[in-house]
Amino acid sequence: MKITFYGHACLGIEVNDIHILVDPFITPNKKASHIDINQIKADYILVTHAHEDHVHDVDTIAKKTGAMVISNFEIANHYGDKGIDVHPMNHGGSWDFEFGKVKYVNAIHTSSFPDGSYGGEPGGFVIEGEHKNIYIAGDTALTMDMKLIPMYIKLDLAILPIGDNFTMGVDDAIIASDFVACDKVLGCHYDTFGYIEIDHEEAKRKFFDQGKDLMLLSIGESIEL
Repeated sequence: MKITFYGHACLGIEVNDIHILVDPFITPNKKASHIDINQIKADYILVTHAHEDHVHDVDTIAKKTGAMVISNFEIANHYGDKGIDVHPMNHGGSWDFEFGKVKYVNAIHTSSFPDGSYGGEPGGFVIEGEHKNIYIAGDTALTMDMKLIPMYIKLDLAILPIGDNFTMGVDDAIIASDFVACDKVLGCHYDTFGYIEIDHEEAKRKFFDQGKDLMLLSIGESIEL
């Protein structure tokens, strides 16, 4: 499993030559100006919630690549009405896709499209693929529901927001990693704009002091699980 960070909360995940894109917000992100969305491959697009900084490039990429959008019922209907292939889900549900099993899990946040229309309830995803298990928290506060995840799956990586203000900050993300029983964390949702700028070295030190590994990738950088 290969994971590429495209800035903010956008990730590319490659599983057995299948390409999954998460929360595509690239073209408005000045920090990701060197990323050409026309070069991004996508067979599936996972959308955690409807906010602009998670859905901006969904239409363009889905229509260019023919990717299927996987999200909650309301978001799936929104894109389905535009002629995009979709798979609707909701909290607690799971589905076996060709790349692995996906479970839609709880997140505490808000969710509305840029025009103000309702985007359903926000969520995160647990993905079992290629003998690796990852948790994509989406935008969320620290929540006790995270403790449910290790009751049914052992994670290899937790992808957690760490920018604070709109989501968990570093300190709560450390607790979240305890809740999901995963000491290997990939940070996201930080530095894109002023409200969520972080001190990278301090964040890494705080995780290290708790015996955990926080990875902060450069935009366009990849890791292999």
